[in-house]
Amino acid sequence: MQQEQIHEVKEVDRLRSHQDSKAHLMTTARDPFVGQNRLDSMQEQDWQTQVDCAAPAEWSQMLDLFDDANIYQTAAYGGVRWGERNLSRLVLKCGGEVAAIAQFRIIRPTPLKFGMAYLRWGPLWERRGRPLDPEVPLRMARAIEDEYLRRRKLFVRILPNAFSGSARATIFRSAFAKFTAEDQESTERYRTFVVDLTRSPDELRKSLDAKWRNKLSGAEKNSLTVLAGDGCDEYRVFCAMYSQMRQRKTFETSVDVEEFGRIQEALPESQRMRVLICQHQGTPVAALVVSAMGDSAIYLLGATSDAGLNAKGAYLLQWTMMLWLKERGIRSYDLGGIDPEGNPGVYSFKKGFSGEDICQIDPLAASVSAVSRGMVKAGLTLRRISRSSFSPLQRARMLKQPAASN
Repeated sequence: MQQEQIHEVKEVDRLRSHQDSKAHLMTTARDPFVGQNRLDSMQEQDWQTQVDCAAPAEWSQMLDLFDDANIYQTAAYGGVRWGERNLSRLVLKCGGEVAAIAQFRIIRPTPLKFGMAYLRWGPLWERRGRPLDPEVPLRMARAIEDEYLRRRKLFVRILPNAFSGSARATIFRSAFAKFTAEDQESTERYRTFVVDLTRSPDELRKSLDAKWRNKLSGAEKNSLTVLAGDGCDEYRVFCAMYSQMRQRKTFETSVDVEEFGRIQEALPESQRMRVLICQHQGTPVAALVVSAMGDSAIYLLGATSDAGLNAKGAYLLQWTMMLWLKERGIRSYDLGGIDPEGNPGVYSFKKGFSGEDICQIDPLAASVSAVSRGMVKAGLTLRRISRSSFSPLQRARMLKQPAASN
């Protein structure tokens, strides 16, 4: 196991083959869905879309160009979770440079021309080291409309990587103004704590809840050792501890840690999840898994043994992770979702970080096909009926993490 010891852790409905090239230029024809001449602020020859041209390796390289990159838009996540043949990748270029990208899951129950294009935590348009440009997401929205709504006749559903009140959310809603926000029940809306990591370590520590900070101080005195890595060996240690925790607590979850192990194996080095393992006298007592990409990170998975609870290993791991994220230039840390009623213990622990309690903006949807729209609505209805069949106790015991839901 290669470890560094520290003390402070995609049937895809591919675009029918173009005779000469898969790349095609966006046109300027009027469209009833848009209601105005598209893309009129710059010369059209400057903007180009490429559909299903990028292989996984190239996609991974492009992903590293964006501050808003995240694990759900990686080729590895899409390929392992949904299957490479069920993915569609759209690249928007301006003057030959990549300006925005989006990886869709394509769902077609039959060979007929209807189905759904699902975009999770995309599109990505925030290029590293550049100011936010509202025209890029606007043009990306039009490219998505052209390809997936009008050309493929799919129902398009987008789960944005944007939180209410943020500049990103404002730009997103403006660019996708022709899409409709889907109503969500409060239990379905992604709510989380986000920690601002731009502050100094001293300021971060002082901002912690007093009880949380005291437990961290206690953990630092418990002769604990923190091991860190992004290899398969470290992840296997986490999986073993997670399995033991599930047997002990007998909770219900849709999280598939083995699937995340396959994702870890497929990820390029720059995008691998960070694993931290807390040991006491050589025995692993706690572990966590975090994805850090672009300028943000998200807490995905955690596990603790009984001994780890007593030694307060989770506190030391989280603090160590925050310091490592700061060193890497990460600006914000998403604590992976909260459910005050269904999982009050985890909620209380995460509240101690004193992060901002915030909700993701509602999913956006659009369709020009009545068949696709009807199919999706029927599916969502069946899903809600299935969820309502759980007893209150079962719902309360479900482990809710963003990694677990589609």
